[in-house]
Amino acid sequence: MPNICVIGSLNMDLCVEAPRVPNLGETVIGGGFVASPGGKGANQAVAAAKLGAEVTMLGCVGSDAFGAQLVENLRVHGVDTGHVRVTREAPTGVAVILLHRGDNCIVVDPGANMLLTPGDIEAVEIAGSAMLVLQLEIPHEAARRAMELARAHGVPVLLNPAPAQKQPADFLALADILTPNESECRILTGCADVEQGALALLRMGVPRVAVTLGSKGVLYSDGGRLIHRPARPVKAIDTTAAGDSFTGALAVSLAGGAGFGEAVDFAQDVAALTVTRRGAQASLPSLAQAEGFVREGA
Repeated sequence: MPNICVIGSLNMDLCVEAPRVPNLGETVIGGGFVASPGGKGANQAVAAAKLGAEVTMLGCVGSDAFGAQLVENLRVHGVDTGHVRVTREAPTGVAVILLHRGDNCIVVDPGANMLLTPGDIEAVEIAGSAMLVLQLEIPHEAARRAMELARAHGVPVLLNPAPAQKQPADFLALADILTPNESECRILTGCADVEQGALALLRMGVPRVAVTLGSKGVLYSDGGRLIHRPARPVKAIDTTAAGDSFTGALAVSLAGGAGFGEAVDFAQDVAALTVTRRGAQASLPSLAQAEGFVREGA
Protein backbone atom coordinates (compact mmCIF):
# COMPACT_ATOMS: atom_id res chain seq x y z
CA MET A 1 0.00 0.00 0.00
CA PRO A 2 1.74 3.23 -1.15
CA ASN A 3 2.23 6.11 1.28
CA ILE A 4 1.19 9.41 -0.33
CA CYS A 5 1.55 12.91 1.11
CA VAL A 6 -1.01 15.44 -0.14
CA ILE A 7 -0.44 19.14 0.52
CA GLY A 8 -3.24 21.47 -0.48
CA SER A 9 -6.60 23.05 0.06
CA LEU A 10 -9.64 22.09 2.10
CA ASN A 11 -12.91 23.82 1.16
CA MET A 12 -16.58 23.41 1.84
CA ASP A 13 -18.32 23.15 -1.53
CA LEU A 14 -21.65 24.99 -1.78
CA CYS A 15 -23.32 23.56 -4.90
CA VAL A 16 -26.54 24.49 -6.66
CA GLU A 17 -28.00 23.39 -10.00
CA ALA A 18 -29.23 25.99 -12.48
CA PRO A 19 -31.22 25.70 -15.72
CA ARG A 20 -28.69 28.03 -17.32
CA VAL A 21 -25.74 30.22 -16.38
CA PRO A 22 -27.10 33.66 -15.34
CA ASN A 23 -25.99 36.84 -17.03
CA LEU A 24 -24.27 39.55 -14.99
CA GLY A 25 -26.79 41.10 -12.59
CA GLU A 26 -29.41 38.42 -13.28
CA THR A 27 -31.01 36.04 -10.79
CA VAL A 28 -31.89 32.52 -11.92
CA ILE A 29 -33.96 30.11 -9.82
CA GLY A 30 -32.07 26.88 -9.25
CA GLY A 31 -32.36 23.88 -6.97
CA GLY A 32 -30.70 20.83 -5.51
CA PHE A 33 -28.47 22.76 -3.08
CA VAL A 34 -25.82 20.64 -1.39
CA ALA A 35 -22.99 21.58 0.99
CA SER A 36 -20.25 18.95 0.76
CA PRO A 37 -16.55 18.57 1.62
CA GLY A 38 -14.19 19.65 -1.15
CA GLY A 39 -11.04 21.57 -1.99
CA LYS A 40 -8.61 20.20 -4.55
CA GLY A 41 -6.15 19.02 -1.92
CA ALA A 42 -8.76 17.24 0.20
CA ASN A 43 -10.44 15.78 -2.89
CA GLN A 44 -7.16 14.30 -4.10
CA ALA A 45 -6.35 12.98 -0.63
CA VAL A 46 -9.72 11.23 -0.37
CA ALA A 47 -9.44 9.95 -3.94
CA ALA A 48 -6.09 8.33 -3.14
CA ALA A 49 -7.31 6.94 0.20
CA LYS A 50 -10.42 5.39 -1.36
CA LEU A 51 -8.17 3.72 -3.93
CA GLY A 52 -6.15 2.03 -1.18
CA ALA A 53 -3.25 4.38 -0.43
CA GLU A 54 -2.08 5.46 3.02
CA VAL A 55 -2.54 9.23 2.84
CA THR A 56 -1.27 12.08 4.99
CA MET A 57 -2.92 15.47 4.42
CA LEU A 58 -1.29 18.83 5.15
CA GLY A 59 -3.43 21.96 5.01
CA CYS A 60 -5.12 24.71 7.01
CA VAL A 61 -8.74 25.29 8.05
CA GLY A 62 -10.54 27.88 10.15
CA SER A 63 -11.75 27.25 13.70
CA ASP A 64 -15.36 27.07 12.51
CA ALA A 65 -18.01 24.45 11.79
CA PHE A 66 -16.91 23.98 8.18
CA GLY A 67 -13.32 23.35 9.26
CA ALA A 68 -14.36 20.75 11.84
CA GLN A 69 -16.55 18.98 9.28
CA LEU A 70 -13.78 18.88 6.70
CA VAL A 71 -11.23 17.41 9.09
CA GLU A 72 -13.69 14.81 10.39
CA ASN A 73 -14.59 13.83 6.83
CA LEU A 74 -10.93 13.18 6.03
CA ARG A 75 -10.62 11.01 9.12
CA VAL A 76 -13.71 9.01 8.13
CA HIS A 77 -12.00 8.20 4.84
CA GLY A 78 -8.82 7.08 6.60
CA VAL A 79 -6.68 10.14 5.85
CA ASP A 80 -4.10 11.13 8.49
CA THR A 81 -5.06 14.70 9.53
CA GLY A 82 -2.32 15.24 12.12
CA HIS A 83 -0.82 18.00 9.97
CA VAL A 84 -4.05 19.89 9.19
CA ARG A 85 -3.63 23.14 11.13
CA VAL A 86 -6.63 24.95 12.63
CA THR A 87 -6.44 28.77 12.73
CA ARG A 88 -8.55 31.61 14.13
CA GLU A 89 -6.99 34.08 11.68
CA ALA A 90 -9.27 33.25 8.72
CA PRO A 91 -12.41 31.24 8.00
CA THR A 92 -12.33 27.87 6.29
CA GLY A 93 -12.17 28.09 2.51
CA VAL A 94 -15.40 27.77 0.53
CA ALA A 95 -16.20 27.10 -3.12
CA VAL A 96 -19.47 28.27 -4.65
CA ILE A 97 -20.26 25.87 -7.49
CA LEU A 98 -22.91 26.37 -10.18
CA LEU A 99 -23.87 23.13 -11.94
CA HIS A 100 -25.45 23.23 -15.40
CA ARG A 101 -26.03 20.22 -17.65
CA GLY A 102 -23.24 18.20 -16.09
CA ASP A 103 -20.67 20.99 -16.26
CA ASN A 104 -19.72 23.59 -13.67
CA CYS A 105 -18.34 27.04 -12.95
CA ILE A 106 -16.72 27.76 -9.60
CA VAL A 107 -15.80 30.75 -7.43
CA VAL A 108 -13.42 30.00 -4.54
CA ASP A 109 -12.73 32.02 -1.40
CA PRO A 110 -9.52 30.30 -0.20
CA GLY A 111 -9.75 31.63 3.36
CA ALA A 112 -7.45 29.70 5.72
CA ASN A 113 -5.83 27.83 2.82
CA MET A 114 -3.74 30.91 2.09
CA LEU A 115 -2.24 30.85 5.60
CA LEU A 116 -0.27 27.68 4.93
CA THR A 117 3.42 28.52 5.36
CA PRO A 118 6.80 27.03 4.44
CA GLY A 119 7.17 26.36 8.18
CA ASP A 120 4.06 24.17 8.07
CA ILE A 121 5.58 22.30 5.14
CA GLU A 122 8.81 21.60 7.02
CA ALA A 123 6.84 20.11 9.92
CA VAL A 124 5.57 17.16 7.86
CA GLU A 125 7.68 14.11 7.02
CA ILE A 126 7.82 14.22 3.23
CA ALA A 127 10.95 12.04 3.04
CA GLY A 128 9.10 8.82 3.90
CA SER A 129 6.45 9.24 1.20
CA ALA A 130 6.23 7.31 -2.06
CA MET A 131 4.87 10.46 -3.71
CA LEU A 132 4.03 14.09 -2.97
CA VAL A 133 0.83 15.48 -4.49
CA LEU A 134 -0.01 19.18 -4.48
CA GLN A 135 -1.97 21.91 -6.25
CA LEU A 136 -1.99 25.71 -6.41
CA GLU A 137 -4.83 26.60 -4.03
CA ILE A 138 -2.16 27.30 -1.40
CA PRO A 139 0.52 30.05 -1.27
CA HIS A 140 3.16 29.79 -3.99
CA GLU A 141 6.05 29.86 -1.51
CA ALA A 142 4.57 26.93 0.43
CA ALA A 143 4.13 24.88 -2.75
CA ARG A 144 7.69 25.65 -3.86
CA ARG A 145 9.14 24.67 -0.48
CA ALA A 146 7.25 21.38 -0.56
CA MET A 147 8.62 20.52 -3.98
CA GLU A 148 12.14 21.53 -2.99
CA LEU A 149 12.03 19.25 0.07
CA ALA A 150 10.64 16.39 -1.98
CA ARG A 151 13.36 16.84 -4.60
CA ALA A 152 16.03 16.85 -1.86
CA HIS A 153 14.73 13.54 -0.50
CA GLY A 154 14.17 11.87 -3.87
CA VAL A 155 10.37 11.84 -3.51
CA PRO A 156 8.49 12.13 -6.84
CA VAL A 157 6.25 15.21 -7.11
CA LEU A 158 2.87 15.21 -8.87
CA LEU A 159 1.70 18.79 -9.36
CA ASN A 160 -1.86 19.57 -10.43
CA PRO A 161 -1.35 23.23 -11.51
CA ALA A 162 -4.82 24.48 -10.65
CA PRO A 163 -6.17 27.06 -10.49
CA ALA A 164 -4.11 28.04 -13.50
CA GLN A 165 -1.72 30.96 -13.36
CA LYS A 166 1.46 31.69 -15.23
CA GLN A 167 4.40 30.02 -13.48
CA PRO A 168 8.18 30.32 -13.94
CA ALA A 169 9.76 27.38 -15.72
CA ASP A 170 12.05 26.62 -12.76
CA PHE A 171 8.98 26.19 -10.52
CA LEU A 172 7.25 23.78 -12.91
CA ALA A 173 10.49 21.86 -13.41
CA LEU A 174 10.45 20.93 -9.70
CA ALA A 175 7.55 18.59 -10.55
CA ASP A 176 8.08 15.08 -11.90
CA ILE A 177 4.52 14.81 -13.23
CA LEU A 178 2.20 17.66 -14.25
CA THR A 179 -1.57 17.20 -14.70
CA PRO A 180 -3.10 20.40 -16.14
CA ASN A 181 -6.38 20.46 -17.98
CA GLU A 182 -6.61 22.01 -21.43
CA SER A 183 -7.20 25.60 -20.30
CA GLU A 184 -4.52 25.35 -17.60
CA CYS A 185 -2.03 24.08 -20.17
CA ARG A 186 -2.86 27.08 -22.37
CA ILE A 187 -2.32 29.54 -19.50
CA LEU A 188 0.93 27.91 -18.37
CA THR A 189 2.47 27.89 -21.85
CA GLY A 190 0.69 30.54 -23.91
CA CYS A 191 0.06 27.88 -26.59
CA ALA A 192 -3.46 27.75 -28.04
CA ASP A 193 -2.82 24.26 -29.43
CA VAL A 194 -2.85 21.61 -26.68
CA GLU A 195 -0.21 19.44 -28.35
CA GLN A 196 2.16 22.38 -28.64
CA GLY A 197 1.38 23.25 -25.02
CA ALA A 198 2.24 19.77 -23.81
CA LEU A 199 5.51 19.85 -25.74
CA ALA A 200 6.29 23.27 -24.27
CA LEU A 201 5.85 21.91 -20.74
CA LEU A 202 8.27 19.09 -21.54
CA ARG A 203 10.79 21.63 -22.84
CA MET A 204 10.47 23.54 -19.56
CA GLY A 205 11.96 20.51 -17.83
CA VAL A 206 8.85 18.62 -16.65
CA PRO A 207 9.66 14.91 -17.22
CA ARG A 208 6.07 13.67 -17.59
CA VAL A 209 2.90 15.50 -18.58
CA ALA A 210 -0.76 14.42 -18.73
CA VAL A 211 -3.14 17.06 -20.09
CA THR A 212 -6.75 16.15 -19.28
CA LEU A 213 -9.21 17.03 -22.04
CA GLY A 214 -12.58 16.24 -20.43
CA SER A 215 -14.80 14.25 -22.78
CA LYS A 216 -11.98 14.25 -25.36
CA GLY A 217 -9.72 12.13 -23.15
CA VAL A 218 -6.11 12.82 -22.15
CA LEU A 219 -2.89 13.73 -23.96
CA TYR A 220 0.25 12.49 -22.25
CA SER A 221 3.97 11.97 -22.66
CA ASP A 222 6.92 10.80 -20.57
CA GLY A 223 9.35 12.78 -22.71
CA GLY A 224 8.88 10.78 -25.90
CA ARG A 225 6.03 11.09 -28.37
CA LEU A 226 2.65 12.48 -27.38
CA ILE A 227 -0.07 9.87 -26.91
CA HIS A 228 -3.81 10.58 -26.98
CA ARG A 229 -6.13 8.29 -25.04
CA PRO A 230 -9.85 8.81 -25.80
CA ALA A 231 -12.22 9.19 -22.87
CA ARG A 232 -14.44 6.32 -21.81
CA PRO A 233 -17.95 7.25 -23.06
CA VAL A 234 -20.21 7.91 -20.07
CA LYS A 235 -23.15 10.15 -19.21
CA ALA A 236 -21.63 13.00 -17.20
CA ILE A 237 -23.74 14.18 -14.26
CA ASP A 238 -21.22 16.30 -12.33
CA THR A 239 -17.65 17.08 -13.45
CA THR A 240 -16.64 18.87 -10.23
CA ALA A 241 -14.08 16.28 -9.06
CA ALA A 242 -13.05 14.86 -12.44
CA GLY A 243 -9.55 16.36 -12.43
CA ASP A 244 -9.00 15.57 -8.76
CA SER A 245 -10.00 11.93 -9.21
CA PHE A 246 -7.65 11.69 -12.19
CA THR A 247 -4.74 13.14 -10.20
CA GLY A 248 -5.42 11.00 -7.12
CA ALA A 249 -5.71 7.82 -9.17
CA LEU A 250 -2.58 8.64 -11.17
CA ALA A 251 -0.62 9.15 -7.93
CA VAL A 252 -1.80 5.84 -6.45
CA SER A 253 -1.06 3.89 -9.62
CA LEU A 254 2.41 5.39 -10.10
CA ALA A 255 3.30 5.03 -6.41
CA GLY A 256 2.22 1.41 -6.66
CA GLY A 257 4.78 0.77 -9.41
CA ALA A 258 2.72 1.11 -12.61
CA GLY A 259 4.24 2.52 -15.77
CA PHE A 260 3.15 5.98 -16.87
CA GLY A 261 0.89 4.83 -19.69
CA GLU A 262 -0.77 2.19 -17.51
CA ALA A 263 -1.27 4.73 -14.72
CA VAL A 264 -2.80 7.28 -17.11
CA ASP A 265 -5.23 4.63 -18.42
CA PHE A 266 -6.33 3.77 -14.88
CA ALA A 267 -6.68 7.44 -13.89
CA GLN A 268 -8.75 8.18 -16.99
CA ASP A 269 -11.15 5.35 -16.16
CA VAL A 270 -11.45 6.52 -12.55
CA ALA A 271 -12.26 10.05 -13.75
CA ALA A 272 -14.88 8.70 -16.15
CA LEU A 273 -16.58 6.81 -13.32
CA THR A 274 -16.39 9.88 -11.07
CA VAL A 275 -18.35 12.16 -13.41
CA THR A 276 -21.30 9.74 -13.44
CA ARG A 277 -21.95 10.62 -9.79
CA ARG A 278 -22.96 13.82 -8.05
CA GLY A 279 -20.74 15.69 -5.58
CA ALA A 280 -17.01 16.10 -5.11
CA GLN A 281 -15.70 13.57 -2.61
CA ALA A 282 -18.98 11.64 -2.62
CA SER A 283 -18.42 10.85 -6.30
CA LEU A 284 -14.94 9.40 -5.82
CA PRO A 285 -14.91 5.61 -6.27
CA SER A 286 -13.43 2.94 -4.05
CA LEU A 287 -10.73 0.65 -5.40
CA ALA A 288 -13.25 -2.18 -5.85
CA GLN A 289 -15.63 0.10 -7.76
CA ALA A 290 -12.82 1.43 -9.94
CA GLU A 291 -11.50 -2.05 -10.73
CA GLY A 292 -15.01 -3.24 -11.59
CA PHE A 293 -15.48 -0.29 -13.94
CA VAL A 294 -12.13 -0.99 -15.60
CA ARG A 295 -13.09 -4.65 -16.14
CA GLU A 296 -16.40 -3.63 -17.71
CA GLY A 297 -14.57 -1.57 -20.31
CA ALA A 298 -11.86 -4.13 -21.04
